[in-house]
Amino acid sequence: MEFLSKGLIGVALAAVAIVLLLGLINMMRGGDSNLSQKLMRWRVILQFVAVVVMMTLLYFTSR
Repeated sequence: MEFLSKGLIGVALAAVAIVLLLGLINMMRGGDSNLSQKLMRWRVILQFVAVVVMMTLLYFTSR
């Protein structure tokens, strides 16, 4: 269970970091502002998912 929980948290955090970096790179290069907005929206959604995963795992591992 511990390996699974660390793996899920790692995947969730990696997804957030990747989308954040893609958005920042797009903004620094002067890319499409619509793409930057979409990436930042995805970042917020993925952050929410990451928090839900962490809280769920915390709940189940503390029982």
